[in-house]
Amino acid sequence: MSAWIAWYLANARELPWRKTLDPYAIWLSEIILQQTRVNQGLPYYYRFLERFPSILDLARADEDSVLRIWQGLGYYSRARNLMKTAKIIAFERNGIFPDTYEDLVKLPGLGPYTASAIASFAFNLPEAVIDGNAYRVLSRLYDIDEEIGSKKVYHSFRELAQNLMLGYSPSTFNQALMELGAVICTPKPLCQQCPIAENCLALQNKTIHLRPVKKKAKPKEKVEMYYVLPISNSGDWILQKRPAKGIWSGLYVFPEVEKSQFRFESAHFLHLKHLLSHKEMDLYFELREFESVEDYPDSQLITPENIEETPFPVPFLLALQHWKLL
Repeated sequence: MSAWIAWYLANARELPWRKTLDPYAIWLSEIILQQTRVNQGLPYYYRFLERFPSILDLARADEDSVLRIWQGLGYYSRARNLMKTAKIIAFERNGIFPDTYEDLVKLPGLGPYTASAIASFAFNLPEAVIDGNAYRVLSRLYDIDEEIGSKKVYHSFRELAQNLMLGYSPSTFNQALMELGAVICTPKPLCQQCPIAENCLALQNKTIHLRPVKKKAKPKEKVEMYYVLPISNSGDWILQKRPAKGIWSGLYVFPEVEKSQFRFESAHFLHLKHLLSHKEMDLYFELREFESVEDYPDSQLITPENIEETPFPVPFLLALQHWKLL
């Protein structure tokens, strides 16, 4: 595997989390990059470290301020697990980050992948990191036709990578494997530029397009939801904070109404489509004036000076930008 490591050392992208051994910064980068592309995640990484430069700063932060920084990344359970883990490390472990895979994997939001990544990148421990990029490279290199997604197959890939890692720096090996999958061995691979193309069994067997083997995606549930944003003459907004569990948990949204209460003829009506991992959503938004908070149960009044600090889900941000309210 020296060829892909040599390629990595010569071609690796300049990324800030590769220039540190600080487990806090590495952990943060790994959580951000779950479900998020590098170019999208980079600004969040910088903003997060600027706002919360240490794990103690994060542990002391209130939920709204953390979610506000996270706003736009989606999958907000990641941010809440960051807060839970920060409190455990800051207040139960005296600020000392766990330095073994076994201790890391016990923390909220740290599954086998993230625990392996921190153990490898921060402490150079021989823990194979298996993400989508690693699956793609290894399944093509060895033309593996096992369907990925199960624990059994994960462990077989991890064992394969552990064996290949022997004799190399764990951190460099894992970074090189993941970089190869991110830059060369992509869903539409650049085989002519691949440093290990001559050893690739899937390339030889013409099964590149079939690897890795994935489960067929389930059809997304289609839903319609209707929201109104009531604004007073003085600029106060009525909003609802989502519960701790479920879609957009912990974020602020406009009051939801029944379809029959929605005014499709309004000049301030907006329709947006929004995709989640399991849902295809048609969202309808309306801007209207209000007189009483009591007209909107389970809602709260947000004054203009507090709006900038209020975290919203992406489609609600888009609606606010459409109405030029943010």
